[in-house]
Amino acid sequence: MTAPPATRAVASRLSVAPMMDYTDRHLRFVLRQASRRTRLYTEMVTAEAVMRGDRARLLGFDAAEHPVALQLGGADPLVLAEAARIGEGYGYDEINLNVGCPSDRVQAGRFGACLMAEPDLVAHCVAAMARVVAVPVTVKCRLAIDDMPEWETLSALVGRIAEAGCGHVIVHARKAWLSGLSPRENREVPPLHPEMVWRLKAEFPSLAVTVNGGIRTLDEAERHLAHVDGVMIGRAVCENPWLLAEADLRLWGEPGAPADRHALLERVLPYMAATMAAGAPSHVITRHINGLFNGLPGARAWRRRLSEAAPGFTGTPAEAVHLVTAAAAMIPRQSEAFAA
Repeated sequence: MTAPPATRAVASRLSVAPMMDYTDRHLRFVLRQASRRTRLYTEMVTAEAVMRGDRARLLGFDAAEHPVALQLGGADPLVLAEAARIGEGYGYDEINLNVGCPSDRVQAGRFGACLMAEPDLVAHCVAAMARVVAVPVTVKCRLAIDDMPEWETLSALVGRIAEAGCGHVIVHARKAWLSGLSPRENREVPPLHPEMVWRLKAEFPSLAVTVNGGIRTLDEAERHLAHVDGVMIGRAVCENPWLLAEADLRLWGEPGAPADRHALLERVLPYMAATMAAGAPSHVITRHINGLFNGLPGARAWRRRLSEAAPGFTGTPAEAVHLVTAAAAMIPRQSEAFAA
């Protein structure tokens, strides 16, 4: 294997994890209205799907989503390289290789978390992709799988991919058990060991390192940033997109959040109307704003009203926007702007 020079990748201080059935282009648009700087990741797209599927549907995104990374799944270096080249052509800012998903379907394709046992193959995949794209090629992995020792497995993998041209690694700080636990249980049951990710940064100081797993608040994120370059948050932002609203100011020292949640919603509604006019149902948007007012008086009524625009809604884009606007009007408007 002839590896390209390692990319000097820079980890975003905050990013949102790639999550199947969640981080589609519509959620990414919603989240971008809350934070200009947080890096967003697509759902995992298999390299084979990129080669054979509807690329506009799989890879298309709104320019407002930048910075945004494409996560690929696969284990064939040549196919991954071509998929990475195509993804770069679509304008993604980063190509990320999934070495962490434990689902049966992914295992059957011999990729995802099972690749933790094949660091040489992962290195070949990284090198093949890095040779054909100019954007950073990164890896998202676990600590280890099954009975493999955690630190030894992680450090061996990271050493190999760093040599192959990966300058940034994202670590979900727990093991994956490939049998006996469901994907959901693999997100919750194996114990978290973020201190191993901190150690990884100390032992690979030239590598950008991001920690992922169980992080739900910006306070927690700031504590991790004392040890690593970046923090990745997952389902907490799906439950409440407003979580990101203070991120730009706290983590980058830049204002950028809308004045309040109503203002964020006002940015989303024209996108919702345009998306519906292009043929999409209303719920592809409303499901991602369902938690927008969580924690405020009236949030339950908002969610109940929004359910009227769930699958089965047959109204026009204008009617859907009116429904959402009327639901939001039940919640008193209050400034939530963050002071510098």
